[in-house]
Amino acid sequence: MSEPDPTILAALRRMRLVEADAVPTMTTLPGGVSSDIWRVDLPNGPVCVKRALPRLKVDAVWEVPIERNRYEWAWMQEVARIAPDSVPPFVAQDTASGCFVMGFLAPETYPVWKSLLQRGIALAETARAVGHRLVAIHAATADRPDLAKRFDTEHIFHAIRLEPYLLATARRHRDLAPRLRDLASQTAATKRALVHGDTSPKNVLVGPNGPVLLDAECAWYGDPAFDLAFCLNHLLLKCLWTPRATAGFLGSFDALADAYMAGVTWEAPPAVERRAAHLLPGLLLARVDGKSPVEYLSTEADRGLVRRVATALLRRPTDTLVSVRQAWADALAEAGQ
Repeated sequence: MSEPDPTILAALRRMRLVEADAVPTMTTLPGGVSSDIWRVDLPNGPVCVKRALPRLKVDAVWEVPIERNRYEWAWMQEVARIAPDSVPPFVAQDTASGCFVMGFLAPETYPVWKSLLQRGIALAETARAVGHRLVAIHAATADRPDLAKRFDTEHIFHAIRLEPYLLATARRHRDLAPRLRDLASQTAATKRALVHGDTSPKNVLVGPNGPVLLDAECAWYGDPAFDLAFCLNHLLLKCLWTPRATAGFLGSFDALADAYMAGVTWEAPPAVERRAAHLLPGLLLARVDGKSPVEYLSTEADRGLVRRVATALLRRPTDTLVSVRQAWADALAEAGQ
């Protein structure tokens, strides 16, 4: 149990979730680098409260607008109309404090995908379900001027994704800078569907009715290939975290990519695949040399392997995801993993 946070307590009272003189039990939950998250035990049961932070909890200076909390709430509402099981239950929102309240999903029933992958539980059916869910959201929101206007959040997406990932990495790799800047520009200019922006396994709960997606703070009407590449990037990197499950991670990569590509309807599938395949090495390199390095790449050997693969693919781009996967698998084999 944690000390009650006065800001959150005031917000709960404004949302009329607690009485004026009540002080519910509040417990800080582990989360990402961008928000504070609490479990709050209300008389009707536990809820989860999320508040966006103006400065992210990383070593580099990384400041982002807290209005992203409002767009995350809007993203969940839109996605609930497409696939209700894809998001947690809504409870209430308080824009004054930059926080919202959602239903608490017990980890015993909704384990975090990342925690399963860490233990080497890399099931193709889970990855396939994630691919199906992502492409369903993209297909249902593609070419929608109303959503493009509602989620005109390029300034947030730039601050949270393009700048700290691709552009920050470009500043550390001057020889690759033109290619990385070009990828950032192309991504920013491609606006086809509603994008989650942080499709990491840490933001996916493996629920009884399919994947539940969390933390859409980067919600943006933009390039759906970003969501695909962002998630596939994590499956490749997990091979260095839990090497004994490499075959499962690569199988999950294939299952997710195949499921996603089979559902692309809004444009020619090879065009989406090309953009994702071009983005992937940039995102790989960013998780070593950008503002948000992966915490489990703790050895120089692992970081060097990522740099070698990413650099080669950035210099000689491939248009297919299977080629990116094969380049990664070959590098792992050469390293004896």
